[in-house]
Amino acid sequence: MCLVAIAYHVDPQFPLIAAGNRDEFHARPTQDSHWWPDHPEILGGRDLQAGGTWLAVQRNGRFATVTNFRDAQEESGKLRSRGHLVAEFLESDIAPCTYLKSIDGGAYAGFNLLVADATNLAYLSNRGGGLRELPPGIYGLSNAALDAPWHKVRQSKTALGELIDGNAVNETNLMRLLNERDKAPATEVKSERLSFVQAHALTATFIVHPEYGTRCSTALTMSKSGDVRFLERRFDPAGEATGESRFAFMIGD
Repeated sequence: MCLVAIAYHVDPQFPLIAAGNRDEFHARPTQDSHWWPDHPEILGGRDLQAGGTWLAVQRNGRFATVTNFRDAQEESGKLRSRGHLVAEFLESDIAPCTYLKSIDGGAYAGFNLLVADATNLAYLSNRGGGLRELPPGIYGLSNAALDAPWHKVRQSKTALGELIDGNAVNETNLMRLLNERDKAPATEVKSERLSFVQAHALTATFIVHPEYGTRCSTALTMSKSGDVRFLERRFDPAGEATGESRFAFMIGD
């Protein structure tokens, strides 16, 4: 997951709203979102190459998502998959901050992790900033620290805030938010090890590129009454939708 906008106890109807895009190499094998046979209380997609997941929810209302941290450090094959951080939180009943304190950050490549239960939302990165318990608010996360002033982070947070203010939070509007394809101004592009064209493509909320781009978009809402709605829409390298999966359940059922 390379972009996620979250509203936590901001909307009076939905204590948790999450809208996220998973950006990944199109060739990487992935399983569509489903209830996991080995953990039937967990709903989310699965990375079939390294295991784990990028975003998932538990039937009891626990939620977690992870993004990579873009930095210059080379990734080692000896490191654990970051996707296990999401799965292991959802498989447990440990409080968010307690779980984050238990993580050995050195065992993973750079990551940003958000975990939540019914009463707490917490954040951890192993690239500085420490562990934070987050108060109610709207947050944006991509491949830098939480709320980094990147174009797509600012854009997504603003759009989510406008939906909440307009009492317009629904699957259609959250998917429209995630489908924003405008790129940042050229002056904001930092190419680093990438070509300018590649780096510019990555500044969009929805990335279209033949090799690496937005593989799926996920809209998640948890209502005050415990009604959870989960929509995943999948895309090909041209940015065209190839299918979607919808789920609805009541927390605790």
